[in-house]
Amino acid sequence: MAGLVDIDGHPTWVEDLGGGAAPLLLLHGGLSNSDALLATLGPGLSEHYRVIAFDRRGHGYTADTAAEFHYAGMAREAVSVLEKVAGGPAHLVGWSDGGIIALLVALQRPDLAAKLVVIGTNYHVDGIQPVELDPGSPVFQELGRAYVERSPDGPGHLEEVIRKSMQLTRTEPSLTTEDLARIQQPVLVVAGDDDLVALPHTVSLYEALPNGQLAVVPGASHALPLEQPATLTGLILPFLAAEGPPQTLMPIRRARTTATDAEKAR
Repeated sequence: MAGLVDIDGHPTWVEDLGGGAAPLLLLHGGLSNSDALLATLGPGLSEHYRVIAFDRRGHGYTADTAAEFHYAGMAREAVSVLEKVAGGPAHLVGWSDGGIIALLVALQRPDLAAKLVVIGTNYHVDGIQPVELDPGSPVFQELGRAYVERSPDGPGHLEEVIRKSMQLTRTEPSLTTEDLARIQQPVLVVAGDDDLVALPHTVSLYEALPNGQLAVVPGASHALPLEQPATLTGLILPFLAAEGPPQTLMPIRRARTTATDAEKAR
């Protein structure tokens, strides 16, 4: 199924690959669209899961509104898709802004979040490295081309969407490590070794999560899903399929966590 679905009163483009497997919701990055992840991760993931994706307001085939972009509103969209399309909890796989949204959904509606995979994701605005993004770069050119091909608002609205997106990333998100510590679901944190999100920030995200796992992919940037989709799928599938916490021969961080949990249970 692919088409417009009423999500909170707004026609929203949703694609549901169907099947009887457990649902998995793909959450695309900022200035991107659901096709980007469906084309790269969809083929491998859909062999094992019912893959669902949607275009957030002002992205892809979903029209914009006059409102500014805020992650809280984007998380509400995702919750509505989970309730209305998935029909309940799902694994959440989010890239960049999509990863932020996955974290917010897990915090606000833990009943709808199974396992999480967050790719190139910052939990605080300070986690983005101070780099100048060139609107004339190949990445921006490709994002603009994809927007013009899909947007019902027309090519003239692209400048406004870029403005809203840049304003969003300059001011949000503002989660803390204490917030992250409330997320009890298993979370796989993935980043490129040359990511837009600073590596110490990525590590702090991982370390704040009670049930986190970390993968840093060599030779990869913030565009990891586009650069190395097979590598990424190869990390995601075993993580989602695993039962229980990781069992390793020399646990250190996890040994401390297990001991702490045992103390709390007394």
